[in-house]
Amino acid sequence: MTDIVLIKANNQKKLYQNLSDEDLTGIEPPLWIALTAAVLRDKGFSVQVIDAEAENLDPKEAVAKAVTYNPVLAGVVVSGTNPSASTINMPGASEMLTEFKRIAPHVPTILSGLHPSTLSEKTITEEDCDFIATGEGFLTYEELVKALKNGQSKDDDFAINGLWYVKDGKTVSNPRSANVADLSTLPMPAWDLLPMDKYRAHNWHCFGHVDQRQPYAVIYTSLGCPFTCSFCCINSIFGGPGIRYRPPAQVVAEIDHLVKTYGVKNIKVLDEMFALKPTHVEELCDGIIALGHDLNFWVYGRIDTVKKHMLPKMKQAGMNWIAYGIEAGSKKVRDGVSKGRFSQEKIYEVVQMTHDAGIEIVANFIFGLPDDDFETMQETLDMAKELNCAYANLYCAMAYPGSELYRDAIQQNLPLPEHWDGYAQFSKNTFPLPTKHLSGGEVLSFRDRAFDEYNNSTQYLNMIEKKFGIKTVEHIKRMCAVKLERNFADPLPAGV
Repeated sequence: MTDIVLIKANNQKKLYQNLSDEDLTGIEPPLWIALTAAVLRDKGFSVQVIDAEAENLDPKEAVAKAVTYNPVLAGVVVSGTNPSASTINMPGASEMLTEFKRIAPHVPTILSGLHPSTLSEKTITEEDCDFIATGEGFLTYEELVKALKNGQSKDDDFAINGLWYVKDGKTVSNPRSANVADLSTLPMPAWDLLPMDKYRAHNWHCFGHVDQRQPYAVIYTSLGCPFTCSFCCINSIFGGPGIRYRPPAQVVAEIDHLVKTYGVKNIKVLDEMFALKPTHVEELCDGIIALGHDLNFWVYGRIDTVKKHMLPKMKQAGMNWIAYGIEAGSKKVRDGVSKGRFSQEKIYEVVQMTHDAGIEIVANFIFGLPDDDFETMQETLDMAKELNCAYANLYCAMAYPGSELYRDAIQQNLPLPEHWDGYAQFSKNTFPLPTKHLSGGEVLSFRDRAFDEYNNSTQYLNMIEKKFGIKTVEHIKRMCAVKLERNFADPLPAGV
């Protein structure tokens, strides 16, 4: 008998269509599962992990494997490592929970992550799970497993912080569990429980060596974000804005472990806001440089927080890529979403100083923010092409549950996706938020055309060939040749 089995559902095909068949998508280690597993194991519990995505298991196969462990509790975790990753993984999680009820109804199940933390009552009443854990979940999991091992059944009463369940047709909610105040008390994630040979980096992360995307790992150096951008939902799992840091020495030791144990070179730093606190960044970089490993990191930063003096040391540490949320080419549109209240000049200044430091940029842009029309979306595309960064993520605005945009959409009775995969950027059912001037379908069509225009432009491909070589150009052309099916795209008006 195993105390708990933690599972990540397989959603690749639904979320990415044929991009997943072509190996164009990344497969990321489930950090929250590995961290939860490590915490429980440190408390003396026996733990198993099933990453159905990495092992390409369908719900029946994943549940059948889980049942062989004879678990006291089965946990399905839908916390990804960016704001959009939890809700879009609900279809696979839902199928898995239903499969548990079908073939192993005696096994208590719990669902945790950002989505159930945000839509707690809806989740516990609509999904085939016995419990949900809100917030970070570490203590909730520990107390529930302990109670079940001590003889309580899933039909009993539980006074456990962070735990929700249904009893006699009524929803029972316990107070939210406190976040971990001191991150130094958390153990290293249980990487040994994951299939570390199956993860692969995003394709752009390995431009110049796109055939060397494995092995791949993610690390965190902080949890939370001090900002409250209206289109972001990440703070739902933490209960509000704020940031806590890991001791740099612990992070450096973990990186050393990943390199020496698994041969990892490509690493994502999943912190929502890495390039924020100069002393933290510099101490980390000094430790990484001292290791002497050949590493390829990517990190997140903000146009209005990154400091010029950080960048050379970041590059020396192997931080070859930084993702900036530029969001929109129109300052009016940026101002309307409480993000990007910086000047146009500041954008160009930061992009230039980043390139001067030898760091490549993933420029994140969003089409379809509330004040967008065709003219402002064209401004965004024009800015993206003018900046000509090594990669551009071109997104549609989504009202992710937990975000201010979601709350506004509910209040204004705006159309939202009928199914959770409608929040995924690359699925057939992608259903963006409408703006004050455009339908969501028009935004989606503009975004898809903009993606092709950006990635097929002569200026962009010439720059890519000069920096990364002809093989990377051929890879980008192969990526652009995969056309996505869209169920809710609207035709663009003539002249747009």
